[in-house]
Formats: sequence, C-alpha cells, structure tokens
Amino acid sequence: MDSNQFMWQDRYKIGVDIIDREHKKLFSIMNKLLAYSDDESKSQWVCQEGIKYFKEHAMKHFAEEEVYMATIRYSGYEMHRRLHDSFRKKTLPEIEAELERTKYSQDAIRHFLSVCAGWLIGHTLTEDRAITGKALSKWVGLLPEEEQDAMKQLILELLDELFQLKANIVSESYGGEKFGKGVYYRLVYSSSSRKTWEIILVFEERLLVNTIGNMLGSKSDKLDVMMMNAARYTARQFAERIKAHFPSSEEFEVKEENLLSYEIFQKLFSRQNPQSSLLFDTKEGYFAFCVMAPHLLKESVGANIKADNATKEIKRYLMENKESGKKKILIVDDSSIVRESMRQLLDKDYEVATAQSGLAAIRCMVLDRPDLVLLDYEMPVCDGRQVLEMIRSEPELADTPVIFLTGRTDKESVSKVISLKPAGYLAKSMKPEEIKKSVDEYFRKRSAG
Repeated sequence: MDSNQFMWQDRYKIGVDIIDREHKKLFSIMNKLLAYSDDESKSQWVCQEGIKYFKEHAMKHFAEEEVYMATIRYSGYEMHRRLHDSFRKKTLPEIEAELERTKYSQDAIRHFLSVCAGWLIGHTLTEDRAITGKALSKWVGLLPEEEQDAMKQLILELLDELFQLKANIVSESYGGEKFGKGVYYRLVYSSSSRKTWEIILVFEERLLVNTIGNMLGSKSDKLDVMMMNAARYTARQFAERIKAHFPSSEEFEVKEENLLSYEIFQKLFSRQNPQSSLLFDTKEGYFAFCVMAPHLLKESVGANIKADNATKEIKRYLMENKESGKKKILIVDDSSIVRESMRQLLDKDYEVATAQSGLAAIRCMVLDRPDLVLLDYEMPVCDGRQVLEMIRSEPELADTPVIFLTGRTDKESVSKVISLKPAGYLAKSMKPEEIKKSVDEYFRKRSAG
C-alpha cells in the first residue's frame, strides 16, 4: 500500500479465476473507500454505504470460496471456513464498532481498511494458496470449533474460580508475542503409545504477584521462590483441569515439567503448529494458554523439575530472568532474513523483539513497550510511514522513538523519511558494525540528555 492506494500484486493470485477476480475486486473497493476517507466533501453516509458494500461483497466472496472448496473436496475446508467465521463474526464487528464510536473518522476508516487489507493479504498468501497446494496452512490441526469454544469458556471459568479474575479473550490465535515480563511454564504429557502432548501456560509476572502473591500475604512486587512454587502447583492444577476436557486424556501422564526462557518458548512456537493458542486479559496482567500438537522434541528445553531439584531450578530461573536492565528494541521488517540478522547483531547488548508487519508491531508495542523501534520503510500493506502514523496516533505509544530502516538512499526517499521526523534512519546497505554503532550512539546521546 502506498500513501493513497492498496496495491494489487500478481503474487496474490492463486490461479483460481473466481477467487482471484474477487480478491482484486475487494482491493478496488478498498481503494474507493480510501479515496472517500481522504475527501472531506464526502459525507459520513457515503463512507457508511461504501463500507456496507465492502462487507457484503466480502461475505459473498467467502460464501463463493467455500462453495468452490466444497466442490473440489478440499481437505482443509472446515478449518478454512472457521477462519472466515472468525473474521466475519469477531474481527469485522470489532472494527465496525470503532467506526461507530468515532462517527466514521478518517483514522477509523483507515484502520478498518488496513486491518481488512492485512487480513486479506495474509489469508490469500497462506490459506487461499493452500487450496491449490501452493502453500501450507498455518493453522493445521486446531481443535474442532466446538472444542475450541468449550476450551475458551472453561479457561474463563477457571480463571474466575482459581484466581477470582473476570478475564476476557484478546486473541484466539496468539502467536507467541512477548507481553511484559513473563513466566513460561511447560508441562509435557506422554502416553503408553509414546505420543507427547504439551501445555504451555504464560503468565505476566505482575499477574502472579497480584494473585498468588496476595494469597500468600506477600508484600513484595517481585516473584520469589515461595511464590513460584505456589504458582507451579496452581498452574499444574489448572492444566490438569484443562487436560480432563480432552477425550482420552486419562492415558496421558506428566513426563516433564519446565520453566522456559522466552527464547526457548519462541523456538517451540516456530517449530510446530498449536492445537489451541489463546491470549486473555485478566485486568491484573496477561495470560496465554497454548496446547501444542503431539511431537518429539530432539533437543532439551531445560531441566526437568522434580521434587529433589525444584528449589534449585526455580532459583536458577529467577536469577536468569531477572530484569537485565538492557534497553528494549523492536525490529519490524517483513523479511525474516533481515529480522534474524538484526536480532543477532543486537541481542548481546539489547533485549530484542521482532515483528513481521506493522499491525504485528503495534500489537507487540501494546503488550511490551520498547525503548526504540527499528522500522522497515518499505513493507507491504502498511508501509513504514503509515505504521509510524499509527504509533503516533496511540497516546500510550506516541512518544516511542522510531528509527527507519530503508533500502533506498536516493534523495527523494530520504526526504520523505525525514519529513516524518523519526529519531533517525539507517540504510540497510550499511555494514552491520556501522548499524550497531549507530544504535549504540543513539542510546548514548539519549542517556546524556
């Protein structure tokens, strides 16, 4: 997407005329809506009608695509339909409510269109391409829809019962994003047939302090060994109650118990598809629940916690996960190669997180605000300029410093970047040591005032 247009690209084609034609049509409608939102002479009614038309067209497209999948007996039909349902029944109503609240403001319309375009492109490049065998579905092996809904309700009830927390679900497809300072607790179950099944519970540290800590009468605002031990046993009861929800769960017994670093948690997420991955806001802190599909892990993820080593391992975990005092940097780039190379360049001296899109970046920033954002200027859907505008429009994020990463150093491109008044810009063509030196220098000057 450039400054005033959603760009249709041939790579979005999946090779099925009826689907490709409708995808292109949806982009055309979004472009018209974008033009309406930029034209103050257009009335609110025009935008309302345009968005209504877009929604009706999208619903018609979903229905046609589902008919096509059924016609060719596509094996992933049920999961694909669930993703459609999630968008039309959850995502769309949420962003429509924002439009109503703001009386169809330009910012709300742009947000609506960005979310729709982001979902449409991501869905097209993965799930739609999977229809023709050109890609693999990301969400393979999720629990059946009825079980997923029952799971969500059970977790909400358990959070209320065990912790007296009235939580609400934030995401039904939590992707392992970091939120605040977290505790990553993993239980591995095995059966007589040697299948493995994992539950990972992620607690924001302040959630444990505000619940378990209060129950123990602790005055500390930091986790200690006693709190961690109590949290372990409570979390294990929580997991057992969830496990009982699954068919044939009786044949599985706990094989391994670990406290994971965030880096190990990320690796687990990158290697396998979850059966369920949910993120909740408890008002006392975030909580995530993840069930991993059965697999065999080839390398250890940490010491197996048992009665005879629990205190030692908890002390080690708390020591290794103490606040490092390092500055937090968020790297935003659609290239996995760039993200990984930048992470390796900086993670010795900084706490580094990554995001592959502008929308993912905003989500990461809300969950765990960085001290600096290194933002790719040339990205699909929302480019760097638009992402910075989104950051500046959020009161809690508005003053976050942003340095652009750009592969273009011609005068015109640089002038566009400078006009946005970011904290600076770095050319991707710079040598790694020069980029590192520039980041170090930025923080040195900021500390000096």
